[in-house]
Amino acid sequence: MIFQCKNCGGNVIYSPEKKGMYCPFCDSEKSEQRKDTEGDIHICPNCSGEVPVEEYTSATQCPYCDNYIIFNERVEGAFAPDYMIPFQYSKDMVKKLMREKFKRCTFAPTDFLSEVQLNTMEGDYVPFWLHDYDVNYTYRGEGRKVRVWTTGETQYTETSVFDIYRDVNVSFEKVPADASMKMPDEIMDLMEPYRYEQLEPFKPEYMSGFLAERYNYAAEEMQVRSRQKMEEDTVNLVKQSITGYGTISDREKSLKVNSLKANYGLLPVWKYDYQYKNKDYPFYINGQTAKIVGKVPVSAGKVWAYGATLWGVLTGILLFAYYAFMML
Repeated sequence: MIFQCKNCGGNVIYSPEKKGMYCPFCDSEKSEQRKDTEGDIHICPNCSGEVPVEEYTSATQCPYCDNYIIFNERVEGAFAPDYMIPFQYSKDMVKKLMREKFKRCTFAPTDFLSEVQLNTMEGDYVPFWLHDYDVNYTYRGEGRKVRVWTTGETQYTETSVFDIYRDVNVSFEKVPADASMKMPDEIMDLMEPYRYEQLEPFKPEYMSGFLAERYNYAAEEMQVRSRQKMEEDTVNLVKQSITGYGTISDREKSLKVNSLKANYGLLPVWKYDYQYKNKDYPFYINGQTAKIVGKVPVSAGKVWAYGATLWGVLTGILLFAYYAFMML
């Protein structure tokens, strides 16, 4: 499907700034009309150009006419998302955030924050499974408190032993696990937390203007990652409730999990791929919260230039001091 402007025929996209559909050609708002497409998904329905489409691509941009295309068969039926969080930050907003955050990186390459480089940034809707669980965690342990005091010339030690018992029931909602092969799991974990209260029912209009892919893994395949997060949170919750002991010894742990359901959602991520000296420096930005994850490259030339300048200044100061001393 393509969203066309009923006023000028241009491609209408979702604008995070305007919180709605916007035509960048005639500046009209809410002027979209949906045009469903049929036939070969590798052929652009607008200009008939050949569009590169990967196995899991659900939304892309035509490299010839720049129209954003959403593939009906990959966002409907079994692949229809339950929820999504629309992009809250546009490309221009993210470019401004990047420049503010890294403006003091003196040794970054000159073009790292250039308009040309930052314009290559792409917004992706990443597929996630959001799991719900009911958990019962039973814990038994032994806590010890040691008190030492001295009376006269005699030192006394008192050891108190306590039986620790916890029986906790916890409900988890929307524990996330990304279902994308191309997005690194550790990076997607760092993108969290999203504000899930802003989840909305899926609307394909939100996808216009961005790239997207359908889930690469079924919900059952992602249980391992989501359960690990859930179990860690449950154990930490119990640990935080056990305080005041000098030492604690575990005796018994029992975790019972009831998996309730999994919802399929799309969450927004901006990706900036920067290359320097034949090395990739990817940056990922949460499209809802603007959290930035990435490592800034260091320009060896700038380091040397800075060192040479500093050395020149120090040399000048030393020479000035030397001649001033000789004049005395």
